[in-house]
Amino acid sequence: MDEHARARAGLLFGLGAYLSWGVLPLYFKALSNVLASEIVAQRLLWSLIFLAALLTLWKRWSSLKAILLNPRLMAALATTAVLIAINWLVYIWAVVNGHALAGSLGYYLNPLVNVLLGVVLLREKLTKAQIVAITLGAIGVLVLATSSGAVQHLWISLSVAISFGLYGYVRKIIPVDAIEGLTVETLLLSPFALAYVLWLQQMGESGFGRDTRTDVLLILGGAITATPMLFFGAAARRLRLTTIGLLQYISPSLQFLIAVFIFGEALTIPHLICFAFIWTALAVFAVDSARSGRAAARERAAAQA
Repeated sequence: MDEHARARAGLLFGLGAYLSWGVLPLYFKALSNVLASEIVAQRLLWSLIFLAALLTLWKRWSSLKAILLNPRLMAALATTAVLIAINWLVYIWAVVNGHALAGSLGYYLNPLVNVLLGVVLLREKLTKAQIVAITLGAIGVLVLATSSGAVQHLWISLSVAISFGLYGYVRKIIPVDAIEGLTVETLLLSPFALAYVLWLQQMGESGFGRDTRTDVLLILGGAITATPMLFFGAAARRLRLTTIGLLQYISPSLQFLIAVFIFGEALTIPHLICFAFIWTALAVFAVDSARSGRAAARERAAAQA
């Protein structure tokens, strides 16, 4: 496959991943008759079954076994499993309980959290544009924090942003492919998920088994969870980081539009001011990333000349 075709395929995979994540609130809202905690548990169990089928189809069990026998990788994936479980639980609870707008703000904040993690954990130096972007983002959050009507849901945005930022950081530094990594994470969490689902069934509070529609939606959660992750993994191998960085704004933008125009969530003045600051921050960040990417490409081209 030539470079142009590879990039085109990567773009399609990337669009598939971020568009899928962007419309996820519609899926979770359709399960509003089920506890958010059970949606997470069922999502884990059906994801494990779906991933096991893919591992069999693609003959990847040997690579999974190698990870399971590596204590260092297992410790890292145990950490990411906890982080993604927190992220899923908070976000799904937010959508089901009418706070999808706060969830979308969390994913808008994620790129800025990634920059801060780079500074704190990797001792990276900030560019002037990154300092401006983080400052603007902080002002936006501060506006929301000082608003009596919106501050009560700010924990959702911060929890989503921080948990997903830390998850992405740890997954980035461990040498594990997307399908094996997600399989191990779901495998580690599944015993707890299964015990919780069985307890709900015993207490008569489980959403599974109530009606065919709900059961089908919960079962589809496996494919709905794993497919975008696999698309993203394929895109990341084919696209430049700057392209991935720009594509990532598709998901929270769709989530924002769905929250306001489909779910009818209130968009207050503090929300508008906060989002305006964060959108401006992200524009500054995106332009700086694009410039840095072009400069790095020119340096590589000069070095090869």
